[in-house]
Amino acid sequence: MPDSAVPPTSAARLRDMLQLRFTPLFAALPARMLEPISPVSPWKRLLKVAGYAAVRLVGNVFRPIHNPEQLHGKVWLYVVSQNNYDALHFLREARSDAVLVAGQSKEIGRYNGQVNRLSLRRKLLYYGQLPGVYRAMRRTEGLQAWRFFDLIFNAIGYYEVYRRALRHYRPRSVVFANDHNDDARALLLACHAEGVPTAYVQHASVSTNFPPLGFDLSLLEGQDALDKYRQCGTVRGQVALVGMPKADAFLGQKNQHPAVRRVGVACNTLDTTEAITETIAYLLREFPDLIFTFRPHPGDSRDFSFLRQQNPQLQFSDARQQNVFEFLQQQDALIAADTSTHLEATLLNLASLYFRFGTHAVADDYYGYVAHGLVPRAATLPELAALLRGYQQHKPLDLYQRATYYNATLGTPDEGRSQQRAARLLDEWLEDVA
Repeated sequence: MPDSAVPPTSAARLRDMLQLRFTPLFAALPARMLEPISPVSPWKRLLKVAGYAAVRLVGNVFRPIHNPEQLHGKVWLYVVSQNNYDALHFLREARSDAVLVAGQSKEIGRYNGQVNRLSLRRKLLYYGQLPGVYRAMRRTEGLQAWRFFDLIFNAIGYYEVYRRALRHYRPRSVVFANDHNDDARALLLACHAEGVPTAYVQHASVSTNFPPLGFDLSLLEGQDALDKYRQCGTVRGQVALVGMPKADAFLGQKNQHPAVRRVGVACNTLDTTEAITETIAYLLREFPDLIFTFRPHPGDSRDFSFLRQQNPQLQFSDARQQNVFEFLQQQDALIAADTSTHLEATLLNLASLYFRFGTHAVADDYYGYVAHGLVPRAATLPELAALLRGYQQHKPLDLYQRATYYNATLGTPDEGRSQQRAARLLDEWLEDVA
């Protein structure tokens, strides 16, 4: 892609990189969710910026990088989280020239020591852009530019250091599993500018709030993702529907229990502690014969140990240690609000029930699972109990068929072979662009 196709100014690039952060959805997040991302208090934001400058910007300068693998001329698998690693690791095993890479200080959970790192030492050199970038963002985003000043500050320099890394290593291509984080978008823009081919492997359900699909090759799970990306804007490059590679090992082990005995309760950071506590107490009281397992989102930093103290019979799943499919294999049903775990549960033939823990107005059927008939909805605790009682007596063995709109290989000869399909299509594409 020629340089002329790249946004022409630093501010335009920053707007692209921070697209999701300047949507009405993000601004409407509850304060308890926004606080760790971007504090409400301007003084705390300034302290956060100072801490980032001292620990990350200056700290990276003095932190050596010793990568275990050579990055020159390789196929980079760029990851920004533990989930990204899980989504792309199969390509590392399928290709001898593939290497997993992440930003210098990026937190990749239990895989921190298993990824190569891209140096961010020179990021500090580009902060002379800050005054001009901020003024331009203020013109386009208004007061939101000051409200999220710390996010603008953090994003500066990613694009430039990643362009430098691409020129130094000249990777054959870069494969992404994230299309909306600021660092991932910076690398995507840098690849466009340097003429490095890009591919994308969807790792979770997507939203119409995401940026337009901007890769040379996009391997999506199913029609749902493609339909949503078409609403986000012009779809760039080739697109193929490959199913869900990370689910391959589990699709042959669908739940065949004809009744519900074990129920997982999954929450995320949108769900309020009070509503979670009330729901679990209600379920344990109404269903003393069922086994309930509580699983917070891996990014949820709240201390839920009080639930164990209040409910000794309640079991726990640590999302930082246990794969989501391993967790679901131990359940017959799932109760959750806005999480792609509903799709994963349905693929394994669990009875998945949509129930909102709280009354926030940010997300309501965020992924459209209820609207498209993937899962039923309960609006109140008695409605939730009624749905669960129905499955407690009889759980159909064909629930997984509801997921065909989301997983293109379900019910086809390629079911359970999404990894092979994705790897084959990537191989063919790389041969064409080489």
